Amino acid sequence: MTDSAIIPSAEPSESERNTLLIAYILYGVTPFTGGLAAVAGVIINHLKVNDTGNEFLRSHHRWLLRTFWYSLLWTVLSTLLMFTIVLIPLAWLGYVAAGVWYIYRVVRGAIAFSERKPMPVT
Repeated sequence: MTDSAIIPSAEPSESERNTLLIAYILYGVTPFTGGLAAVAGVIINHLKVNDTGNEFLRSHHRWLLRTFWYSLLWTVLSTLLMFTIVLIPLAWLGYVAAGVWYIYRVVRGAIAFSERKPMPVT
């Protein structure tokens, strides 16, 4: 299995940038679609993260992948807390925290994308 070469200085193609922009838009409209748009976005990210040879784009795909999977994790954990009568307030707090964190990640990533800045790897 060969991985595409990483070209940090090469300018990404317009189609690669548009694909990432579509992913950001899908993540952005997710709160209004009940999560279905994020599923489409994560599929795009999984397909494109290793296809691009540009580290700038790859960092954004990784950023969005982490955003999706960690948001899903915290939402599932909060849902499990809803089954306990005593911990329902903690579950609501988990939903709110996950929602705020999700919006922060999408907005921060979109701003960095528009400024052509890579996202941190961590």
